[in-house]
Amino acid sequence: MGLLAKLRKEWFIIGIVLVILSAKLLPGVGVKGGPLKPEVTIAYIAVSLIFFNSGLSLKTEELRKALFHVRLHLFVQSFTLVFFPLVVWMLLQVLALTTIDQWLLKGLQTVSCMPPPVSSAVILTKAVGGNEAAAIFNSAFGSFLGIVVTPLLLLLFLGSSSSVPFTSIFSQLFMTVVVPLILGQVCRGFFRECLERRKPPFGAISSAVLLMIIYTTFCDTFSNPNIELDPTSLLLVVIIIIFSIQVSFMLLTFTFSTRSGSGFSPADTVAIMFCSTHKSLTLGIPMLKIVFEGYQHLSLISVPLLIYHPAQILLGSVLVPTIRSWMTSRQKVTQSLWRLPGCWLCSSSDL
Repeated sequence: MGLLAKLRKEWFIIGIVLVILSAKLLPGVGVKGGPLKPEVTIAYIAVSLIFFNSGLSLKTEELRKALFHVRLHLFVQSFTLVFFPLVVWMLLQVLALTTIDQWLLKGLQTVSCMPPPVSSAVILTKAVGGNEAAAIFNSAFGSFLGIVVTPLLLLLFLGSSSSVPFTSIFSQLFMTVVVPLILGQVCRGFFRECLERRKPPFGAISSAVLLMIIYTTFCDTFSNPNIELDPTSLLLVVIIIIFSIQVSFMLLTFTFSTRSGSGFSPADTVAIMFCSTHKSLTLGIPMLKIVFEGYQHLSLISVPLLIYHPAQILLGSVLVPTIRSWMTSRQKVTQSLWRLPGCWLCSSSDL
């Protein structure tokens, strides 16, 4: 494979490196209030575009089928909003005995309480070729569920007496997730034959939007003065977030969803891995500001979430080729077994 062909194949990974470098050199361009106005272009336009694109590209019958995949939805929501917070709480009981800044540890707990994101999990699942319909449902449903559950979890683990404007958050989610998805499905109904014939690059469009999200996220990270903390504490937090939590939980969800008799297909496993372990910054930061209004150390509590968000996107993006290769090989093996006479496989959910 020539150099040019290899660059084209790996354009997304190269793009990640370039946007991170750009964010480091010019953080003011993509920071909130900057020229790109991410509080509008990302929070509303980019997220809406992602779900409109998903609605336009996703076959209606696949989305309808995903709605009734109850076991998958139950696993994802239970993992991210029950198991995740409890495990992190137990981990923090041990870490509290160390010299790590206590407010950073509280920030780790807030990360665990966040709902799934409304963009990155869907885009990465689509990039791999996983069950996009399931990812869309769980991202959207998890976000709506998180409007109620996340503040309650924060109050339970950290405590606060502030009220949460559920109506405004719910309205924003409805307008940026549900409405664009429905519009995309309606448009697909009118242009279905044209879309299937021309096959627009839906995956490339979503990936390009994700690069924009990565850029503005890192702009916020690099321009935030609160990131300049005690190097030792910050390094330990980064290691805990990336390796002890993200990697371990991805491996755990992978192991559980691929075990014999799980009933999950390889495409389901991809959606489970990303939706169960990713956390929302878009909902997270506003919720922290609302629930912990007036807290002196609110900025320090926010730091782990600011780190977790770009880390989950970066880690997921780097793993895309590996996960795609695994899923493709598993699907080929499964299809081969189904072609064998008297095949012992009997569940269509394994395809």
